Amino acid sequence: MFFPIFLLSGAGFTVLTTEFLIVGLLPGLARDLGISVSQAGLLVTLFAFTVAAAGPLLTMVMSKTRRKTIFVGTLVLLGFANLLAAFAPNVGVMAVARFVPALALPVYWSLASATAVDIVGPEKAGKAISVITFGIICATVFGIPIGTLIADAYGWRSAFGVVAAVSFLKALMLQFFFPQLAARTSDASLRSQLIILRDPVMLGHVLLSVLVFTGMFTAYTYLADVLERLAGFSGQLVGWTLMAFGVVGLVGNHLGARIVDRSPLQASLLFCGMIAVAMLALSASIHTHAALALVLGIWGMAQAALFMVSHVRVMKAAPQAAAFAASLNISGANLGIGLGAILGGSVIDHLGIANLGYAGASVMGLSLVLTAILLGSRQPRPTLCTN
Repeated sequence: MFFPIFLLSGAGFTVLTTEFLIVGLLPGLARDLGISVSQAGLLVTLFAFTVAAAGPLLTMVMSKTRRKTIFVGTLVLLGFANLLAAFAPNVGVMAVARFVPALALPVYWSLASATAVDIVGPEKAGKAISVITFGIICATVFGIPIGTLIADAYGWRSAFGVVAAVSFLKALMLQFFFPQLAARTSDASLRSQLIILRDPVMLGHVLLSVLVFTGMFTAYTYLADVLERLAGFSGQLVGWTLMAFGVVGLVGNHLGARIVDRSPLQASLLFCGMIAVAMLALSASIHTHAALALVLGIWGMAQAALFMVSHVRVMKAAPQAAAFAASLNISGANLGIGLGAILGGSVIDHLGIANLGYAGASVMGLSLVLTAILLGSRQPRPTLCTN
């Protein structure tokens, strides 16, 4: 029963690697395209904000299309986009190569999540989505470092070329092994999906995702810089530390899957609290390796768990339009990623990098307040009707 979900997770690994691979390639890419690193960094912002802006509408429009067609088509589209990036002669073409997959990513993740729940049933929603989000975590743990190693050895264009080849391979795997699920005649209409935007509780859940991801990425975006400048780590040690940060996230994903179906909001309280405590302790632990390892371990587990918990939480807030709700969560998350990077950069420029953890913890504190408010509001039925 879970085999199709594992296929979606494996394909999702490639989808998320396409989004985040560029982070490790920025210096070389900027040199070759004749732009500054900060200008190249705008390609990351372009991707995140495109996902945030276009995701819900595209997911709503595509919700009645056969799922297999969407999944295979997404991987093919990503393959061509990565090929275009590999041969991009200038930043304008590269921007197009980043814009196109950003349109496909939220549709894939929203409908993959809804399909996973549809396959196993709503009572196992957390477990199913944890398998899907496993692909996200593996992309950050293995996809980005491997891509960076390929770029170091053969150039950044080769890294995009490899991801393109893997995208086409995953498309073939889905074509031959993923079941042909018919378009659901019970899918919600466009109007009924849009109605959930009138629910203040639903909007509160989306706002909570924005706050959660803003808080996480206020500090996480610059974690490598923190480790180099404050902890004195070498570049190689930073790389291994970031990989370890991702590995402990596998534990967090498993832990979140075990408790999220009982109460997504209580799970949010737990993991937001863990991150807030870890960020508050970051500066104090920076010069003691054992303490820093503990802080980063807590942070890494909680952050990975919140990827999945936030997804389940928003989907269960609108069971009549779960895929559309999932796309709203993805948009909120990407908006938070972009805002967190901007906020973190501002803190570094005006208050100093040592205050980055405190800024992130402050935003996580706002997340805890909103979570408590939502816990006191009316709760939706925990039944998911995927669309």
